[in-house]
Amino acid sequence: MSSELLDALTALEQQKGIKRDVLIEAIEAALVTAYKRNFNQAQNVRVDINLDSGSMIVYSRKDVVEEVEDERLQVSLEDAHLINPHYQVGDVIEEEVTPRNFGRIAAQTAKQVVTQRVREAERGLIYEEYVDREEDIVNGIVERLDARNIYVGLGKVEAVLPSNEQIPSETYRPHDRIKVFITKVERTTRGPQVFVSRTHPGLLRRLFEMEVPEIYDGIVEIKSIAREAGDRSKISVVAHNDDVDPVGSCVGAKGARVQTIVNELGGEKIDIVEWSEDPVQFVANALSPSQVLDVQVSDDDKSTTVVVPDFQLSLAIGKRGQNARLAAKLTGWKIDIKSETDARELGIYPRAFEQSNEEDFEELETQEDFDFYKE
Repeated sequence: MSSELLDALTALEQQKGIKRDVLIEAIEAALVTAYKRNFNQAQNVRVDINLDSGSMIVYSRKDVVEEVEDERLQVSLEDAHLINPHYQVGDVIEEEVTPRNFGRIAAQTAKQVVTQRVREAERGLIYEEYVDREEDIVNGIVERLDARNIYVGLGKVEAVLPSNEQIPSETYRPHDRIKVFITKVERTTRGPQVFVSRTHPGLLRRLFEMEVPEIYDGIVEIKSIAREAGDRSKISVVAHNDDVDPVGSCVGAKGARVQTIVNELGGEKIDIVEWSEDPVQFVANALSPSQVLDVQVSDDDKSTTVVVPDFQLSLAIGKRGQNARLAAKLTGWKIDIKSETDARELGIYPRAFEQSNEEDFEELETQEDFDFYKE
């Protein structure tokens, strides 16, 4: 082995980040293969590389046994004693068998094997890098598209954005810069395969962690997320400091923080509500922007009946039931919404066995008393 090759190993270690020991092991394995292939030798051998001198020596290895069955792999105890009287059964005898022209042949054969091992080592490093980033957000560049998938360049690897993980309202073009959420990293024969998403609730969580210092520092916690990507999402937050407004922290001054996230998600509406241990209050908050007159809870099947003013019924339910559906996902409670008129006819509002809920929920008489949520 020439000093030039040793210098090349050092350069690979510095440029590719692959340890020299890994490369040396690859070369030794290649030389063993070269010896067996080019010299028609099937015995057990090992190659020793001297990093100081650059020399390489091939040793045959034979086991010391009582009775020899294969002369290429074994040597009798009697013959072993002729070499060294201290040998015992089970010991291994090594003998140098380096051919004269081994260096030239080995270099030719080893080149492809070493290249492959270097490539495998690089893939291993990339896999380790990205497997540690599962459930994290990364910046990428759209590189190409096909009928189903979009391929996003993350630097060292090309990630797959499947069709079911794409926001339906978004259009992706080559060279677009986008933020994606790493959902899964797999090790394949062609290298690490990274799968990313634009619809995963985790993307919304990570975006809030990036934009809201109180969330990043743990002062405000995101308790749950319900998302219909590209259209609307709801998140519930709670503050672990009584002096901090969790909803205000997420919204930011003049809505700047949440607007940054909305812009990143292509205009997706985001409702931020305060989490509560009390299901009555939590469900009422989750139905925002609708006003709520009463929430009746059934712990048996984890369901609630919610009473809203008549002219707020459509707002509480939302387009195609979206507001109610997201509120149910956010809280984990089934939600049955009824108008005030229907609730009175059914005799479930106001509840006779409790003090009127009008003391808890301000009953407003006209539509003008409400600030309507701008769809």
